[in-house]
Amino acid sequence: VEKYRPQALSELVSHRDILSTVQRFISEDRLPHLLLYGPPGTGKTSTILACARQLYREREFGSMVLELNASDDRGIDIVRGPILSFASTRTIFKKGFKLVILDEADAMTQDAQNALRRVIEKFTENTRFCLICNYLSKIIPALQSRCTRFRFGPLTPELMVPRLQHVIQEEGVDVSEDGMKALVTLSSGDMRRALNILQSTSMAFGKVTEENVYTCTGHPLKSDIANILEWMLNQDFSTAYRKIMELKTLKGLALQDILTEIHLFVHRGGERVQLWMILERSNFPLPLTECFLLSTVDFPPSIRIQLLIKLADIEYRLAAGTSEKIQLSSLIAAFQVTRDLVVAEA
Repeated sequence: VEKYRPQALSELVSHRDILSTVQRFISEDRLPHLLLYGPPGTGKTSTILACARQLYREREFGSMVLELNASDDRGIDIVRGPILSFASTRTIFKKGFKLVILDEADAMTQDAQNALRRVIEKFTENTRFCLICNYLSKIIPALQSRCTRFRFGPLTPELMVPRLQHVIQEEGVDVSEDGMKALVTLSSGDMRRALNILQSTSMAFGKVTEENVYTCTGHPLKSDIANILEWMLNQDFSTAYRKIMELKTLKGLALQDILTEIHLFVHRGGERVQLWMILERSNFPLPLTECFLLSTVDFPPSIRIQLLIKLADIEYRLAAGTSEKIQLSSLIAAFQVTRDLVVAEA
């Protein structure tokens, strides 16, 4: 991850509008105080470090930039001590401003943030502050109003894939097409996570395929989820319960993960799962059973709503720390009730 961290603003892959704005600030020498926020792995720290490299030469970096992370102590004493003394002193031979980077600023206490707002105001002439955080709501409004805010959203697959391919090429990793898709899906817009999964999978298995990626991260495979759905919709209760418990034990799956994946199937309709419905044709001399297929995607809205409410309840109960076995029974029951409703409607 650190090896391929972008060194210049031009190397960053996403948020072109933010980068062009920041670039203009720098070229016109009017950089304001910045507040960068958004989920992890979206390029916030890389952006400000690239700005700092553009602003200062290598040998000036140490004297002109103060970077403090969440792992460093940043209580009120540090704000009143080192940060204050760094911001209040000017460099003799260098015109321009110093830069204070406070990473993970949402971990700072209220007192420290309150102490910081006066420092920011007082020394604007020779120091610029850049606050980086994941949650904007944890930064006090007084600090928010003193900074120019930029939101870094999750990266889109179109932006992630070329960067991943560059790393794969440089490292000579063997990645299949479905493996690449799995990397992008599991990382959900977090570039750092995508690279970490890529590295750990290639070291563990040699070849990065969809199955290896899911196995390495401990995520349930799509085929496993399809099987679980098939059992819940087509088997009787005890058979479905036994089979799912066996699969969970064999693969070491958590019910929470299974639930999340099943929700995606029900909600967006992943790969289609077959539900065999048996209808008796009573007007024939012999009871003829007609089987027809229904995919999970085709649940009528009213039934899907009931199912989603049930899934939400199960997730809530799991979060409250109840037994997985009981909640698994509840999950199977919810699908069996849904199946009966669909059969009744049909």
